[in-house]
Amino acid sequence: MAHPKAGSQDALRVALGSRRLRIGLAFVLVLLLVLGVRLFQLQALDLNGLAQAGLSKRLTTTAVQPVRGSIVDTNGKYFARSVERFDIVVDQRLSGGETFDRYNEELGERELDLPIEQGFDELSAVLGIDAETLRASIQGDKSFNYVARTVTPEVKNRALAVGLPGVYADKTSVRTYPAGSVAGSIIGYVGPDGEPREGLELSLTDKLTGKAGSKTYEIGGDGIRIPYATNEDVPAKDGQSVKLTIDQDLQWFAQQTIASQVKDYNAEWGNIVVVEAKTGAIRALAESTTPDPNNPGATPPEFRSPLSVTAAFEPGSTTKLITLAAGLEEGIIEPTTRFEIPPLYTVGNQTFKDAYAHGEERRTVAGIFAKSLNTGTVKIGEQLTKQQRYDWLKKFGIGEELNTGLNGETRGLLPKPETWDDRQQYTVLFGQGLAQTALHTAMVFQTVANDGVRLPPRLIDAYIDPDGTEHKVPQGEGTEVVSEPTAKKLQKLLETVTVEGSGKSGALEQYRVGSKTGTAEAPGPNGGYDGYTLSYAGIAPIEDPEYVVVVTLQRPQGDLYYLVPGESFQKVMKQVLNASNVPPSAGKPEAYPVEY
Repeated sequence: MAHPKAGSQDALRVALGSRRLRIGLAFVLVLLLVLGVRLFQLQALDLNGLAQAGLSKRLTTTAVQPVRGSIVDTNGKYFARSVERFDIVVDQRLSGGETFDRYNEELGERELDLPIEQGFDELSAVLGIDAETLRASIQGDKSFNYVARTVTPEVKNRALAVGLPGVYADKTSVRTYPAGSVAGSIIGYVGPDGEPREGLELSLTDKLTGKAGSKTYEIGGDGIRIPYATNEDVPAKDGQSVKLTIDQDLQWFAQQTIASQVKDYNAEWGNIVVVEAKTGAIRALAESTTPDPNNPGATPPEFRSPLSVTAAFEPGSTTKLITLAAGLEEGIIEPTTRFEIPPLYTVGNQTFKDAYAHGEERRTVAGIFAKSLNTGTVKIGEQLTKQQRYDWLKKFGIGEELNTGLNGETRGLLPKPETWDDRQQYTVLFGQGLAQTALHTAMVFQTVANDGVRLPPRLIDAYIDPDGTEHKVPQGEGTEVVSEPTAKKLQKLLETVTVEGSGKSGALEQYRVGSKTGTAEAPGPNGGYDGYTLSYAGIAPIEDPEYVVVVTLQRPQGDLYYLVPGESFQKVMKQVLNASNVPPSAGKPEAYPVEY
């Protein structure tokens, strides 16, 4: 017979076991509930963004570079353009395996577990880079590294077809200069680092550059882009192109012409400026030494910028045109006003002489101008106050900014009249004691050629959007400097120089020409004068002026009497008139009387 107490103990054990079971079951249920909630959070709610974090690890973003705008001449011929190229780059973190997979388009199937060495050999053959160099550039721990730079689209396609993990292509471009050294100092260049240097490439880089875009896509663990996965493209905005007023053919001709004369005269440098009289458009800005933007290092730094706008010099007798304009407009003189011209002329305590020895002469204003007499010019100009002399120089743009858009431009030098000494107050009347560029001189003659209305020089004709939409640069407002009747008298005075005076070397058979020569001493590095600057500035056809051409020669060697910049003027003016189909002059040249 069992002991009654043993039965109660067994019942107690059963009860305790049942309680433990219930507690255990409850714990398991709670745990499952917690796990279920957590699983729901991870898979459905993703409260901590873990899924997004995983996606972020698979996303790759690359920059899409814009295409730099072109620079073209007035007829659309290229000076500078960008050609599409690609950089082959790699995310080294995705390329550490010994094998790789790829899709073979030719076979139409996926190839698995290819030896990585096979990939290096194939890519080596495509890029022309030895396999060991490729291995060093592709394998590592960098997120970005260059494999090859600026390859053609065909090479890019073949390189990506190899299928190495992490290897992809970035679109870029290469700057080329099809015209070579033609207008090279105007255009400037883009350096190997992609940074603009010199010329319009530098000064207009904000217009030319455009805005970069981006490309974002998913990649798998093997470094291969996942098709149909996340793909976000922000397109690049290409730069605007720039259309110039320069005529490429005329620019080439002018460069050849001035380079030849500089060589013949063993000059330091020379330039030729061609301006359209009625618009201010610059058709040529030619230097004797001009860099090729494809190889700028071959040209000395001092000749990589256009000296036509960066080099200021004393202009000499071309400035006498301003003195006569002031005298005519102020009512002091007429072209036939008579003067007795002595061999030497003294005013105050300053004595002036002319370029050639002569006795007492009877000259009209036209004769003084035609023979370029300093003595007679001072006799005319002394009737103007110092302030008037300064104001008239300013009205014609001397000492003013050119604003062509080129970097490095100089406004020249025109000191205030209160700083002029006893001699300078008279030398400014014939182009000494002040400094200006060749383009300044050209715009003085443009003013006279345009019946007294001065226009700002124009180098930029239009900006062109990537879709071809053209935005014309507005013509700057003209300023009347002298009246039309005065301008007409000045034009005839210039023709008198060509017919009766120092401008005969620039005369043309079929066109009437108005001109003025200039000779000034050129200051050397030690402050003294060590040479001369020669100029020839002219207008044609004088009865209805179309073009202004200015030739400048710096420090030519030899007898000044035999140095004739008018020959280069003659060649370039004839070229531009013929190319523009300007009708020959119908009438004969006209001239004022030069003596009485």
